[in-house]
Amino acid sequence: MMLDATNISQRPLFAADDHPKIPQVKVGILLANLGTPDNYDYWSMRSYLGEFLSDRRVIDYSPWFWQPLLQLVILTSRPFRSGANYKSIWNEDAGESPLMTITKDQTRKIKKFMHERYGGEVIVDFCMRYGNPSTISKVREMTAAGCQKILFFPLYPQYSGATTATANDQFFRALMKEKWQPTSRVVPAYYDEDIYIDALAKSVERAYEEAESKPEILVCSYHGVPKRYLMEGDPYHCQCQKTTRLLKERLGWSDTDIVTTFQSKFGPEEWLKPYTVEEVARLAEEECKKHIAVIAPAFSADCIETLEEINEEIKESFEEAGGEYFTYIPCLNDDDDHVKALSQIIEDNLKGWLD
Repeated sequence: MMLDATNISQRPLFAADDHPKIPQVKVGILLANLGTPDNYDYWSMRSYLGEFLSDRRVIDYSPWFWQPLLQLVILTSRPFRSGANYKSIWNEDAGESPLMTITKDQTRKIKKFMHERYGGEVIVDFCMRYGNPSTISKVREMTAAGCQKILFFPLYPQYSGATTATANDQFFRALMKEKWQPTSRVVPAYYDEDIYIDALAKSVERAYEEAESKPEILVCSYHGVPKRYLMEGDPYHCQCQKTTRLLKERLGWSDTDIVTTFQSKFGPEEWLKPYTVEEVARLAEEECKKHIAVIAPAFSADCIETLEEINEEIKESFEEAGGEYFTYIPCLNDDDDHVKALSQIIEDNLKGWLD
């Protein structure tokens, strides 16, 4: 539990002796990320994947069709494969996934920044949409600690129904369980915030400076969604494209220096293209690129999709097609520029509450 604000409870002035004590009023800042299994064993993975793949925002097929397939086929075998992937990146020292470790580090740094700025008026914590700590448990803790206002911050730079919206849904479900609902705000997508683009650009510049040879092209690999979502009004594709464009302009590059791709395709229907795993092979085979760099601007923290999928599957696709040098640029994680950007975005959204 990361709540650490002093919890001073007292009865309201002029209240009867049997009136319940009320905590000192505070503002809660609740960071939210995707989630992580508690461990990489079969049952931990099955529980996590079952919750994730049962979310109608993620898989919107009819439950009459999807749930029998999920419960009887997918969750029989996939936990073994996913568990092996998690095991390959697991933080054994801490007994947790890298996403959990990084999110804790981000929260700790943002908490320090906010407490220096606002003192004991704020409580900063994090939750996960799937797995633990749950959104519902953290909202409960914050309201019990006296948070009559909560700023909810989904850590997704670009908005998508399958990420931002489902995190918001769970936050609103948590509010439904509270007798005394706190006033609430949700931080919008921040893909075009100058301070975020600048942090992203600095990470690219550092990686290029440290590379033994300069990469010939930067692949911006975003998590994919079905193309149908774009046709139905989801702005994710457009916001990803704009992130790449703004990054290119900040770096002062030409169109040929950078490309947008999408990874993690799942299921039979068409997803946003080009697919990263195919595009990196094409760059090696057709454009004879020997050295590429890959960055994942849709992720605020390194996770299974970056540490395992990009660094293993996508890297392998590039090398098998003739590529020689593959540079993965880590997510912004708890980098000071990233923490500064997130903290500034939080401050902007606290205006009128804490000035």
